[in-house]
Amino acid sequence: MSIDFSKAVGIHPDALRLRAERTKILASNIANESTPGYQARDLDFAASLRQAQQDGGDGLALDSGADALKYRVPFHPAQDGNSVELGVEQAAFAQNASDFQTSLTFLNLQLKGLAKAIAGQ
Repeated sequence: MSIDFSKAVGIHPDALRLRAERTKILASNIANESTPGYQARDLDFAASLRQAQQDGGDGLALDSGADALKYRVPFHPAQDGNSVELGVEQAAFAQNASDFQTSLTFLNLQLKGLAKAIAGQ
């Protein structure tokens, strides 16, 4: 009898990959806060995760390129055309980091449970 680890760990590996990709996107937004004309981008995490699950875990929605990325609409647009709002980006970055840690904790607990089951405990 074999164990299908992709079914055993659920959506957490896909969620971690998406969170890591979103971290890069948000970091890029923060780094370009002073770049004239830079448009802040973000991804729709729920839609991307849903797409990754429909694809059977063979690839993430981000593999298709920038189609998964959306432009962020600023609350207070800058005169130079830059749509990055530092407070908004920092809050999104912090929330994403917290969500990443939560998914990592769930994945860790699931793997520990599998190890106990394999060991017969």
